[in-house]
Amino acid sequence: MNRIETLQKEALTLLQTLINTPSLSGEEDQTAAHIKNWLERHGVACKQQQNNVYAINKYEDPSKPYLLLNSHHDTVHPNSGYTKDPYKAEISDGKLYGLGSNDAGGALVCLLATFVYFYEQKDMAYNLIVAATAEEETSGPNGLNSLLPTLPPIDTAIVGEPTQMHLAVSEKGLVVFDATIHGTASHAAHPNDDNPIDKIGSVIDWFNSYDFDRVSETLGPVKLTVTQINAGKQHNAVPADVKMVLDVRVNDRYTNAEINELLQAAPCEVKARSLRLSSSSIPMEHPIVKAGVAAGRETYGSPTLSDQAVLSCNSLKLGPGDSPRSHTADEFIYVNELEEAIPLYIDILKQAL
Repeated sequence: MNRIETLQKEALTLLQTLINTPSLSGEEDQTAAHIKNWLERHGVACKQQQNNVYAINKYEDPSKPYLLLNSHHDTVHPNSGYTKDPYKAEISDGKLYGLGSNDAGGALVCLLATFVYFYEQKDMAYNLIVAATAEEETSGPNGLNSLLPTLPPIDTAIVGEPTQMHLAVSEKGLVVFDATIHGTASHAAHPNDDNPIDKIGSVIDWFNSYDFDRVSETLGPVKLTVTQINAGKQHNAVPADVKMVLDVRVNDRYTNAEINELLQAAPCEVKARSLRLSSSSIPMEHPIVKAGVAAGRETYGSPTLSDQAVLSCNSLKLGPGDSPRSHTADEFIYVNELEEAIPLYIDILKQAL
């Protein structure tokens, strides 16, 4: 068995261990311990900050740029549709079942194996950092965003998410807005020409018809969706306001601040919860993109959010598995997807390193 075959086998075993260990966002201490122990067994000197485990290649040269390999080890809550135990790794018909197998345990263990492969290599063009991070699913305060100030400045990042090992060369950002339609409270039995509920239709029409005219080549247009509406507490009282929530997926042609400014023209009050989850991208001429294309991989723009959103460097999303399987009942990843991902990661990095 050659070295890559050994790493393939050990990555699969690690993923099974992670699946068997509950790691909801904010509660990843046990999986962090498993990851740290796995790296240390492979001779890697690693560190831990809260539930984030990270390491830098053995022959670090601070004069060279840093390439980050990142994925997360937290999971969402299992949904009620599971027919299998979400916390029991089970292989059947070539599929490894279990919560977090596809999102994003498969990518994580393959990136860890790839890092181990290069850990003791000398004279690389980049320093390699691997970071297994927490709280990605909830965009929590103690995930990759909290670790970045501890790490050296990152030049380029590969974020491990299920992309079928195609290269997501751009990713939409996210801004969540709280919108309030103001009106006049009154008793339902009396006339009221300022009922905020009556204004809902025109406000939604305004949002649905707003023209974000800058369209991205890889991400398409900005996508605004009204996702929540709440108003009133009793049948005989007109409320003073209507609360709405807007989910805005931002392409790389706008900044989040620009989106916020544009939506202030809405016929209601609009407040952004945060502007920090930005869109991200990497130039098509970047060596890692060229290496991926040369390896036969496709490029595309991703509409789903990942830890790329907290990075300010060139970054792409790349990993085994398929995004539509994420957060589904009886989540799974194919074992051969794991086996194929590790040599592909290695081949792509060899051309860049």
